[in-house]
Amino acid sequence: MPRVHLVVSLLKGWLLGTHQGAVSPAHLDYYLDEFTFRFNRRRSRHRGLLFFRLAQQAVQVDPVPYRALVRQTRRGPPRGRRHRQAKRHPNM
Repeated sequence: MPRVHLVVSLLKGWLLGTHQGAVSPAHLDYYLDEFTFRFNRRRSRHRGLLFFRLAQQAVQVDPVPYRALVRQTRRGPPRGRRHRQAKRHPNM
C-alpha cells in the first residue's frame, strides 16, 4: 500500500481544517465518504459536470415530501412553545 501515510495525513488535515476538530464518532462514516469523494475527484478535468448532472437529475425526478425523508421515531407531544415554557424554572 504505497503512500498510505500521505492519504492519512491528508485526511487528518482535512478533518482538523474543515471540521475544526469537532468530529463525532457517530458521523465518522459520512466524513470518510465525503473525504473519499473529494480525494477521488481532486484531479478531475470536468468538475462542473457533477453539478450539471445533479441539476439534470433534480429536474427529472418528482419532489419528495419532507415526511418521506424523515422518519419519526418518537411519538409524543410536538415540541412547541408550550412544551419549552413548562420546563422553565418557576422564578424566571
